[in-house]
Amino acid sequence: MFAAKQSIKIVASNARAFSTTPARRSYDDTIKNLLIGNHTRVLVQGFTGKTGTFHARQSMEFAEKVAGKNNYIGGVNPKKAGTEHLGLPVWASVRDAVRDAKPDASVIYVPPAGAAGAILEAIEAEIPLIVTITEGIPQRDQLMIQQALRSQSKSRMVGGNCPGIISEGCKMGIMPGHIFSPGKIGVVSRSGTLTYEAVNQTTLVGLGQSLTVGIGGDPFPGTQHIDVVKVLLEDPRTEGIVLIGEIGGSMEEEAAEYLERYNKTRANPKPVVSFIAGATAPPGRRMGHAGAIISGGKGAASDKTAALEKAGAIIASSPAQIGALMLKAMKDAGLA
Repeated sequence: MFAAKQSIKIVASNARAFSTTPARRSYDDTIKNLLIGNHTRVLVQGFTGKTGTFHARQSMEFAEKVAGKNNYIGGVNPKKAGTEHLGLPVWASVRDAVRDAKPDASVIYVPPAGAAGAILEAIEAEIPLIVTITEGIPQRDQLMIQQALRSQSKSRMVGGNCPGIISEGCKMGIMPGHIFSPGKIGVVSRSGTLTYEAVNQTTLVGLGQSLTVGIGGDPFPGTQHIDVVKVLLEDPRTEGIVLIGEIGGSMEEEAAEYLERYNKTRANPKPVVSFIAGATAPPGRRMGHAGAIISGGKGAASDKTAALEKAGAIIASSPAQIGALMLKAMKDAGLA
């Protein structure tokens, strides 16, 4: 009994405090932070490592090409604080970067063992948008991060294990920039590869993208389909939506329910095209992503497809159909 009480005291004493915003606000209030653009000032955690260096350079070049200016402000590495990397300053901590440069977002390339610490540091500094690219974060750490996110109302996280987010010349993550074009289609996907497929196809048919969010394939993502759908339905730049899901969990069904309630009932619903990966996957076997598994009779592709069809979405039987179906839907709606 004494040991149990002592354990509780230790946990309580080690608890980390985040935003002091009044309790009437919640994590749900942070979905607006997904609306990035060339105005978004981006910090890189894991800036000087091989992966961070490569993708930060790619993102900076993308911003220069599309928006005509670099929106990256620098990065964090305690051992290299006070130096420069890629011509930008390196700070000892996220808090120091916030003090000096006031970033709007942070993209994280820190290895799995240190990723949770990097995420918590960004939450404590109240960075509005945290994009976690790191794959392989332990599930125990994922649960801790979820608890931290749900305890505050300042920071929104995308990921982990995600390809990133792109809009209006601002690229955060590992997505190949050359397939993107500014336009009117919002894309949300669990799969990185299928994100690129949907983006490339909507570019080739001349529709382009307004906002693309790869939410990642981990079981406990910081942002789910429904969060992005809420943003896309209210975003005036977005006239159509591509929603890509996969087996496992209930995120797609929840998004479908929201679409049925708040999009299908509109006088002019935004066209939605969807593809669900894993239709032939056997129950109980993980398919690629940690979250892609049918368990307990839930999470099957057929359930997700049925829910989305009920919500008015057009279902693609193959990812190769996404672009053509989206273009037809937009033309039918008088939007292309």
